[in-house]
Amino acid sequence: MNGATRQLPGRADHAAVRRANLAVAVRALRAGGRSRAQLAADTSLTKATVSSLVTELAGRGLVHTARPGTTAADAASNGDTARSGAVGRPGQPVELATGRVLAIGVELNVDYLCGVVLDLGGRERVLTRTAFDVPAGVDATADEVVRLVTELADRTLAGTAFATADDPAVLAGVGVAAPGLVDGTRGTVRVAPNLRWRDVPLHDLLADRLAGSALPWLPGGSRPWDERLLVDNEATLATLAEFAGDAGPDDRDLVLVTGGVGVGGGLVVDGRLVRGSGGFAGEVGHLAVAPDGARCGCGRRGCWETLCGLGALLDLAAPPDDPVHRHDEDLDVRLDLLLERARDGDERTLAAFDRVGRALGHGASMLVNLTNPRVLVLGGYFARLGEFLRPVAQAELAARVVAPDAGGVRVTLSRLGLAAAATGAAHAVLAPVLDDPTLVPTLAAQSPATTQSPTSAVHASPTLVEEIG
Repeated sequence: MNGATRQLPGRADHAAVRRANLAVAVRALRAGGRSRAQLAADTSLTKATVSSLVTELAGRGLVHTARPGTTAADAASNGDTARSGAVGRPGQPVELATGRVLAIGVELNVDYLCGVVLDLGGRERVLTRTAFDVPAGVDATADEVVRLVTELADRTLAGTAFATADDPAVLAGVGVAAPGLVDGTRGTVRVAPNLRWRDVPLHDLLADRLAGSALPWLPGGSRPWDERLLVDNEATLATLAEFAGDAGPDDRDLVLVTGGVGVGGGLVVDGRLVRGSGGFAGEVGHLAVAPDGARCGCGRRGCWETLCGLGALLDLAAPPDDPVHRHDEDLDVRLDLLLERARDGDERTLAAFDRVGRALGHGASMLVNLTNPRVLVLGGYFARLGEFLRPVAQAELAARVVAPDAGGVRVTLSRLGLAAAATGAAHAVLAPVLDDPTLVPTLAAQSPATTQSPTSAVHASPTLVEEIG
């Protein structure tokens, strides 16, 4: 071999190894506080390495320590938080300081906007939903999204222990979940039939408006309002939230079916989110379940969502002038009204639930026959009305799935309900910080006041790798 072209083994990139180890430590601490010794055992890192990592994370305001036997709330009330950069005694539990980094997620739906703020541990800090006629106009929607983001930031970022001139709390990013076919690379809504949108450059519209805001973006790059803004499909992001939140080690094969005005879906195979070659996977609401059925908003007939979308349920359950059809009323209130009627034995409501439940099970059986998932998660309004819809859907599923015992699939209800897509959007923009905690700058002030104790432990999230092809 010619010596001039010989490739010698490269030396380890110590900075990359350091970033990876910091990420391992932060993700482990999302499961709750623990001593340095336990953290070393859980991560297979040496105790010396863990102590060094804790020192750096504390210097960035990402962790704090508390006396053994005290709760996080006790530690905060007693002022027993670690000085930034201090290693502390080995027996002291190390916990995430969840007020340093926050992430905002927003979902656009046909008649409402949902906003969520998550902290570094993935815990929900704020949840809000407001009625809004999204199809009324693209510009008005973009204005309202920015107004909501600013309001959420004001409510949470300014109230943290880090909200000082020297050490402000930082915003990891803003994620926006939109229905329809979304090009997540460009942030463009290609087609959203229920919004009557086509080729809407939503990312650019929002970035132009956020450029003039005073949001405390995570440092890095010349245009953080552009670089830390994400727009993606609502069902894809809802699937991310379900996997990040409730999935156990045996739930690496998962299908989500979420019900709203439309019906969306997401697929996780062996821990990988399947996006498809163009990023448009998951448009399950347009499966042709009844080819000669009603016309769908997409222009075709018999799509699955014409049988079990929210509009189909409401039309079956109540006349047009009934309060459940009021789009200016919060959806939770309208669904509660239907639940109350069903529990009181109202025949029309129960018949509607039965018909929609069977349609839900019919379509879901196609997904189960195709993908053989371990778990089928019902989200959106399906989860909200799961008390009545799940038993009917399960029976229909069992009758239509070819594999014995329905392929062993377990049907569960989303705990996130109507907030899943917004929560997933926040998870998505938080991920870069979890992957590289050095994105968060070192604190300027080195005092106990610069750390904050979380009020509860947060469950660890399994790693989810997006599969593009």
